[in-house]
Order: sequence, then structure tokens, then C-alpha cells
Amino acid sequence: MQTANLLPLILVLAVAAYGLAFMRSRAVAAPLGGIRNLKALPFYYAARAALWCAIPALIVLAAWAGFEGKVIQGMVISSLPQNVWPESPGQASLVLSQISNVAAGKLNPEFVPEHIAGAAGLLENLRAQSGTFKTILVLLIAALGAAFAWTRVAPHINARESVERTLRRIFFVCAAVAVLTTVGIVFSVIFETVRFFGKVPITEFLFGTSWSPQTALRADQVGAEGAFGIIPLFTGTLLISAIALLVAVPIGLLSAIYLSEYASKRVRATVKPLLEMLAGVPTVVYGFFAALTVAPFIRDMAELVGLEASSQSALAAGLVMGIMIIPFVSSLSDDVINAVPQTLRDGSLALGATQSETMKNVIFPAALPGIIGGILLAASRAIGETMIVVMAAGLAANLTANPLDSVTTVTVQIATLLVGDQEFDSAKTLSAFALGMMLFIVTLLLNVVALKIVRKYREQYD
Repeated sequence: MQTANLLPLILVLAVAAYGLAFMRSRAVAAPLGGIRNLKALPFYYAARAALWCAIPALIVLAAWAGFEGKVIQGMVISSLPQNVWPESPGQASLVLSQISNVAAGKLNPEFVPEHIAGAAGLLENLRAQSGTFKTILVLLIAALGAAFAWTRVAPHINARESVERTLRRIFFVCAAVAVLTTVGIVFSVIFETVRFFGKVPITEFLFGTSWSPQTALRADQVGAEGAFGIIPLFTGTLLISAIALLVAVPIGLLSAIYLSEYASKRVRATVKPLLEMLAGVPTVVYGFFAALTVAPFIRDMAELVGLEASSQSALAAGLVMGIMIIPFVSSLSDDVINAVPQTLRDGSLALGATQSETMKNVIFPAALPGIIGGILLAASRAIGETMIVVMAAGLAANLTANPLDSVTTVTVQIATLLVGDQEFDSAKTLSAFALGMMLFIVTLLLNVVALKIVRKYREQYD
């Protein structure tokens, strides 16, 4: 049985274990005078039975699914004659791919060597045996766990402590997985970045003003040396992000103030969902809008006033990106403003302040930490955007502060460098990890500075 089919079956067994344990707990409590004489409610006995049924079975199923493929592949490779054993991991991958195609019926066994056809038959048998053993073992463990929990339904056993202890461990494992995943991502990027700096000097990367990572495959080929200066990329990233924030922050913040303090309930119920719909539009749609509508309009307007504008400009990408992140600023700012206690409003109005004075001198300062958080989220969204920049601003790494010129960003270059068949030992591919590391550091510093600002104002208005 496939793993996807075993999951709902385990769920059904867990539900059955829950019901049986629940009924047994009530049956055990009946001669004692009711469930008040139990150490825990029937729900906890039932929940413990469901957990003991599901968790061990899921652990075994996950371990089996994780190691099944590698073990079977090793057994298939070891079954081949010694004179045809693959000499490298790449050759082994090709042989396994051919064996899998024969086993799946995609390749006629008559057109492959005899040992490949025999290995394909062995692969089918091992997969069938593995599926049978996996099904029997997982269902047996689930049944034994449910039966053991059913026998442990007794008045003197505190099932509540057992359930809560198990849930705490599950929560800890989930938190640990999230933390370890983050640590793994950071260290993987660090290791590849160190490899990149072994090929390209860090001073050239940090202070270089030219970005051209198209290194050649041969030493005698034209363009054998690339340029890896990061300044043009960060200049383009900051330029587009600044334009986007100049659009999104005033519009988003003022719309949040209007909806939370001045709009009627009917207007708020209509406008707020329409405004938040902007966050659900796919970025590729924004990219098409920027490339086909906004960029030509900017170019035509620039020509009318005697300026020269590129068909792919930073201004077009920034304007459309600003429209895209308006809901991030507006929605979060609206929620923060509404979270300000009503007593502050009432006190200000009672002292004779107008509604606008109350908003400016009382509500806005109190909500400022949350507003800054919303702006930071919008800034992170702008810095990490790729599709709009690719379609509206282009791929040219120009060192310029002119919004009418074509620029590119760090995220666009990362996506470009890792597209297609790449050699991960080359400086060109490794530079994507270095760019990601620098972007991570810049974002971290931005968050640290913002956190200090938030704490300063929070202490002032608590």
C-alpha cells in the first residue's frame, strides 16, 4: 500500500481508538459513581489512545518512506554484475534511471542489456515486498498502540498529564524543526558563500561597480573573467524599493486612518475588502500590467517633456510594486490603529481636542510601533519581489540613480543565476549564494534598527 493511502487509514484507526477508549472510560466510571471519580475526564483517556495509536505508526511510516528508496536502490545496484558496476554517482544515477524506466514500462526490456532487465524485475519485487511489509508493520504498530492505551484506561491513571506531556513534546519537536530548518538554511548559504569568496575576492564583491557573472567555460574563450561587483545590484534594489515605499506608505497609511477613524461602517465594510484584494493578485499579473501599460506610459510621458526613458525602467517597476504592497501597510496599520484603547480617544475628545488632533497627537503616536512593523513588512516584500522587476525593469545591472533607466535587483539575479543546467563549482553559480547571504545580512540589520525604534516609542506611550 502506498504511503498516501496509509495516512487516512492511520487516521481512521486513531478515531476508532478514540471512540473505544472514550466508551471504556465511561464504562469504568459507571460502577464507581460517575466520571467524577476518575483521575481525568473521558476525553483525555480517549485522546491518549488516539495519540498512542497514531504517533508511533506515523514515526515508523516516515522513517520507512525516508530510507526505503535508498535501501532499495543500493540493493539493486549491488545485484548488478561487478564488471558493469557504476564508477561514479552520476553513472549510478543514469543506471538507476534506466532501470526505473524499464520497471515502469516506459522502456522496452528488449532494447536494454540483460542485466538491466533483470535489475528492473528485482526493483519491482523489492518495491512490492517493501510496500507489503510497510503496510503490515504500520498497521500492527497502530493496533498495538491502541490496544495498549485501551488497557491503560483505569480510574487511578491520570490521562490528562500524559496527554499534555505528549502534546508539549510534539510542540517542542515542531519548534525545533522550524529552528533547525532556519539554522540549516543559514549554514548552507554560509558554506557556499565561503566557497565563492575562495574564487572571487570579497573586496571585489563588496566594492566592485560592475556586475557581469557570465564566465566562460574554457580559458581561451572570450569573456573568461567575469565581474562580480554587488554595488549595482543593491543600488537597483534600493531604488525600486524606495519608489515602491514612497507609493505604498502614504496611500496605505492614509487609507488606514480614513477607514479606522473617519469612514462609516458601511463604507469600511465595502472598501477594506476591495483594498485587501490587491494582496491576492498574482505578481505575474502585476508584472504584465507594469510591462504592457505602465512602462510604455512612462516612456511616452518622458518623451513629451523631453526626457529619455527606457522601455524597462525602475520607475515602472517601483510604481506597480508600490500598488502591490499597499494592502500590507493599510491592513496592518488599520488593525494597529483599531487596537489603540478607546479610553485614549475618549480622554482626548473630553479635553476638547478635535478628531484630527486626537488622531495626530494621541492615536498615531500610540500606534506608531505597529505602523512601523507594517512598513517593515512592506519593505521586506518589496526587497524580495522578483517577477515584477524581471518583466518591468529588466536584467541590466546599471549603476544609476535615475528612475527612468533600466536596473535589476539582487533577487532577480539570484533567480537568473540558478536557472537552467548550472555547474555548482563555478563562481557564477556560487555568486547566487553570496547575494543571498548579503541580502540576509541587510534585512537582519534593517530589522534590528527597526526593533530599537519600536522599543523606544513603545516605552514612551506604555
